[in-house]
Amino acid sequence: MTTTPDLDLVQERLNVRFNDLSLLLRALTHRSYLNEHPSDSLEDNERLEFLGDAVLDFVSGDWLYNRFPEMHEGRLTRLRAALVRTETLADFARQCHLGEALRLGRGEEESGGRDRQANLCRVFEAVVGAIYLDQGLETVREFVLPCFTPALERILDADLDKDAKSTLQEWSQAHLNLTPTYRTVRETGPDHAKHFTVEVVIGGQVYGQGSGRSKQAAAQEAAQAALEAIEKRGASREEAPD
Repeated sequence: MTTTPDLDLVQERLNVRFNDLSLLLRALTHRSYLNEHPSDSLEDNERLEFLGDAVLDFVSGDWLYNRFPEMHEGRLTRLRAALVRTETLADFARQCHLGEALRLGRGEEESGGRDRQANLCRVFEAVVGAIYLDQGLETVREFVLPCFTPALERILDADLDKDAKSTLQEWSQAHLNLTPTYRTVRETGPDHAKHFTVEVVIGGQVYGQGSGRSKQAAAQEAAQAALEAIEKRGASREEAPD
């Protein structure tokens, strides 16, 4: 269990030097750690996560608006959603090795919390919130745009900004004569920062799972995961994923 991560190494991997290291340490502190260390004077990272989420929405929207001056608002909205979805932000966190630096409680650590997508997404958002408070919006841009650029290329190449639920329903009805259903399997977090996990089911079989801050966002991720699993099965797409 990480008690005090090597903050010099974390800053080196982020390519950001903090003026106030307590902000960075708070961003790395999962609530499970404070549950087991109630005497710790720091907060957990949930307030920073809330702030970082808003900052990421603005920075990504501003970047896309200026990058694609002729693009329709609806497409810009879908691209932004794809850039800041849980899976994408978790990938950014992995690139920065943030999972290794998380301060976790023993139970969360032992249950695989360091590589849990929700935790990775949250810590990335919290770090963005910490950078914003410490150094402002321009430093946030310098930090996130090198992540956004290759991610956007992948999103555009694979059409990942399309409405995954509609695409999955079209495929399912055409190939299986069935309509996908979605069920919420888990809700975590406080009321101001709820996180939902949703499964998509077709013909009694789970095709994909997703998570997000709303049931709709989680369902979209589940549908996208299902489409990716179907694609891996081959061109016929007739069989359910394992």
